[in-house]
Amino acid sequence: MGCFVSTPQDTGGNRRRPGNIGDVSVFVPGLRIPKPVDFSLAFGDNLSKTLVERLSALRTRIVVMAGQEAPTITRTRRKTATQHGGSTLGDLLQALEDYLPVLLGLVKDGSPLQHKVQFIWVNQEDDAEETAMFSAWYEVLSILHLMATLSLSQANLLLLPRTSLDGYSPKVSEESRRSSVDVFLKAAGYLDCAVRNVLPQLPAEQRRNLPVDLAEGVLRALCLQALGQAVDIQLGLAIDSTKATLAVKRRLACEMVKYWQQAQDNIMNLPLSNGWGEKHRLFVKWKYIEAKASAYYYHGLILDEGNTEKSHGMAVAALQAADEYLKESKKACEGFNAAIPLSRNPPLWGTMKYLAEKIPKDTSSKVRINRDLYSYEKIMETAPTLPDFALALKPDEYQLPHVDASWDEETTGRGQFNANKLKG
Repeated sequence: MGCFVSTPQDTGGNRRRPGNIGDVSVFVPGLRIPKPVDFSLAFGDNLSKTLVERLSALRTRIVVMAGQEAPTITRTRRKTATQHGGSTLGDLLQALEDYLPVLLGLVKDGSPLQHKVQFIWVNQEDDAEETAMFSAWYEVLSILHLMATLSLSQANLLLLPRTSLDGYSPKVSEESRRSSVDVFLKAAGYLDCAVRNVLPQLPAEQRRNLPVDLAEGVLRALCLQALGQAVDIQLGLAIDSTKATLAVKRRLACEMVKYWQQAQDNIMNLPLSNGWGEKHRLFVKWKYIEAKASAYYYHGLILDEGNTEKSHGMAVAALQAADEYLKESKKACEGFNAAIPLSRNPPLWGTMKYLAEKIPKDTSSKVRINRDLYSYEKIMETAPTLPDFALALKPDEYQLPHVDASWDEETTGRGQFNANKLKG
């Protein structure tokens, strides 16, 4: 029941890693690819031929589509990206949604069928090339992770700047930004459901043997990253709005820091040391530092509104901290892009385009001539504590779908079959 198989090293046969993934606005881990399974061999006479064929057809469709999509999932595809993300991504997402209700029949009411099939998936962040388990819950967990990965890829496509018709510098439309927030919340919903409703279904031994791609810390971190990037988009929209106050912007920036800090806490002690795993860790580090630059900047502006010498001094310290974090974030960004697979930043836009200009300018105008006497350590030591706000943004409340109706017919048919057998 708890049997699993992990191939310990990457032989290059199944795990395909691109050398360069192009522009990255959103970190998208490499696709975990399902390998074919033989349902008819696994189930024998335990399931009707109709249901076995349906499971096989639905899963084969995913195997084929995911295999075709994997080499290009993280590459910049401006030509094929539609206004709401790549159409191919949408097709694969739909295939997963079609498969899930039928798959859940294997775990209905603790059915022993859930242990009949060995499901095999190719990993990306784990040292082991692939992980196989006789567990339908492992398959459900892998499906939800893949749905979240595809959603993050859709968000990345939405947030890549496009050259505008008026000839100005590339930018991301407000419509795309607002659409991306919905996609981020959807991705977070899949991951939150995986942590709350699926992981607890796996025995302790199987949970220990999951690849790091599906470790609870990685799932939680990806969920928090999605929320953190959604807040970043909200902050950018607030910056563009004449109605948004400094207090609103500071609150959003401080919430963003908390999301990224929690994401970093979740993956800090995980063995993310190879390929995608290392790149994942560096992305979280970069975005956490970047968020702190935003938060200290807006905190400094609000402190500067005070009339006392003390509030002015605290404002200067906060702005200096923002400036140092901005410099540090640029180095962290370079470290992320240099990690394999290589990547690059799209042209600056949104929150960071604004802050990259404003932070150095406002800091130099507020800080006195002796600013050069402050060391990095002294600046961080004197920086005021950021306000602690409750996190407002939550994942979508995604629930696992109801078991497909074909399983009710299966139960009825099996009951009739057994009754006829007894009569005979």
